[in-house]
Parts: sequence; structure tokens; C-alpha cells
Amino acid sequence: MRSSFEKFQKRRLISSYFSVVLSIFLVLFLLGILGLFVINSRRLSDNFKEEIAMTVFFKNEANDSVIGAFKTQLQAEKFVKSSVYVTKEEAAKNHQDIIGEDFMNFLGMNPLQNSFDIYLNSEYINTESVRKIESTFRMNEMVADVVYDKQLISMVNDNIQKVSMWILIICGIFAVIAVLLINSSMRLSIYSNRFIIKTMQMVGATKSFIRKPFIWRSIRLGILGSILAILALVGVLYYLNVNYPALEVLAQPELVAAVLVGVLLVGILISWISTFIATTRFLNLRTDDLY
Repeated sequence: MRSSFEKFQKRRLISSYFSVVLSIFLVLFLLGILGLFVINSRRLSDNFKEEIAMTVFFKNEANDSVIGAFKTQLQAEKFVKSSVYVTKEEAAKNHQDIIGEDFMNFLGMNPLQNSFDIYLNSEYINTESVRKIESTFRMNEMVADVVYDKQLISMVNDNIQKVSMWILIICGIFAVIAVLLINSSMRLSIYSNRFIIKTMQMVGATKSFIRKPFIWRSIRLGILGSILAILALVGVLYYLNVNYPALEVLAQPELVAAVLVGVLLVGILISWISTFIATTRFLNLRTDDLY
């Protein structure tokens, strides 16, 4: 009879540990997925912004030395990510490919101008910065015009701000849910040992002595759940990197590593704090309140 009861207690204990580890794993996995989404969404938004070109057209009087000086200027500017020089002959050929006809046969001349397609760094893709850059380029007397999509730049920045705000809100909600779920699992685990806690207290054990084994056990469970979550996240990253290389999910390995380490630390920290609070609560209860 005693052996059967001990087996029942052991099964219940294992089931309790399993549920704790499973809840920690699921919550941290979802939190890690959200973290990876956040760091990649910023990179994707930056890549999209850096695809917006500003085109600087030069007057026909601009000779090779003027073009060369302007190219050197672009290479020295911090706001320039890259630039492409397009001659008016290349521009004419591009237009011909698009419309399917040689428009110069009708005009008898090439009305297009030499130009630079300039791609700016993402931090400069905002209305005020782009306007200042445009003014800088227009100071060059050989520049005929500066063209870019003002409406697209404004729309992109507005939408990115809205999306970023909602991502922060969702991150906050997930963080709260993670704390509550892990805390609930830890409290249930400690609840099943409340009589042991009170018995140890009644025989003279100090609160810190009683708390210590429960805290270390919860930290081990937190580490186990965190490691499982990290392994699952690594699996997801590997799958995306192999099957969808265009996403470049590993383009920022230091940030990916920071998310994985953060998952481990969150699992340990929440497990420790939750167990500390739960054991303190039961230590402060009267014996009659345990029932």
C-alpha cells in the first residue's frame, strides 16, 4: 500500500514538473518568436526605406569633371548608402525597353539628362532630412533638378511608426502573459508542497533555509524550459534560413544571440522571483489557512 502511494506521489511530482517545464517552454518560445520578429521587422523596414531613390539630374553643360566631383562628394557623405550614375544614353535605352519604341526617332534628339540615382541610409529617410539633402544638392549650379517620391517617404514613415507602436504594445502584453503564466505554474508547484513548507517551519527551519531548495529546483526547471525554447527557436531560424533565404533572418547574428540569451535569462529570472514570492506567501500563512 505504501509503495503504491509513493508511486502515485512520484507520478504526481513528475507531472507537476512536466507541466511547469512545458508552460515555461511554450511562453518563452512565443516570446522569443516575437523578439526575432521585432529585430527582423526593423531590418526589413530599413531595407524597404533604403530602396527609395532620390534622382539628381544634371544640366547638359555639366562635363566629366563636374560629374566626377559630384561622385566624390557622394562617397564622402554619411547619408548616402549607394549611388548609380546613369548617362542620358542609358536612360534613353531604359525608356525604350519600357515603352517598346524608340522615342528618339520621333524627336530626332535625346531630351533626357545625365543623372545619379542616390539611395540614402535608412535613418535619413524622413521628410525633414530628405528636404535638407535636396537643398544641399540644389546648391550645385550644374544640378537641373532633384526628384524623389515625397508622398511615399511620408507614408512609409507614418506606417512604420504605427506598426512599431503596435509591436511594442504586443511585446508588453506578451511579457505580462509570460510573467503571469510562469508565475502561476510555479505557484501551483509550490502549492503542492505547502504542508512540507509549514512542517519545516514548525520544526525550527529558517525561511531562507526552506526557500533555498525550492528556488534552486525552480531555477533548474526554468533553465530546462529555456533551453527547450532556445532549441526550438534555433530550429525555426534554421528552417527559415534554408527555405526562405531572402528573409535573411541571420543577417544580424549579434541581435539573434541577444534574443536567445534573453530567453534564457527571462526563464531563470521569472522562475526565481515567482518561487521566492510563492514560498514566502506560504511561509507567512497560518496553519489553518493551508486548508
